[in-house]
Amino acid sequence: MAYDQNALSAIEEDAHALTQAALALSRAIESNDRDTLAAALDTNLKLWIGIRTLVSRDDNPLPKDVRDNLVQLSHFVTKTTFAARDGGAKNDLEAMINTNLQISEGLLEGRARATTN
Repeated sequence: MAYDQNALSAIEEDAHALTQAALALSRAIESNDRDTLAAALDTNLKLWIGIRTLVSRDDNPLPKDVRDNLVQLSHFVTKTTFAARDGGAKNDLEAMINTNLQISEGLLEGRARATTN
């Protein structure tokens, strides 16, 4: 089987998904459209539920402190999502966007370090 250099790794796919969710949230805020925001919030929440599910598995290879931090972040995302649906603060949404972008960046940096070692 030939290696496809254009294929994204699982880490790159995760980073891409987080970035896309952050962009969708940002666009939704700018559009000031409640339906667009609701869709972006739903997508982001599903992504973070998936992250929480994966890092909560007993066979997850991440260090415990990293897994615990990701679970805490997923709780923040859940709380912020439900608050935003009730007209929550824009600052909390921006914090959620920044969280996605920072985790995405961390995934890519970790992958880059792993491939250079």
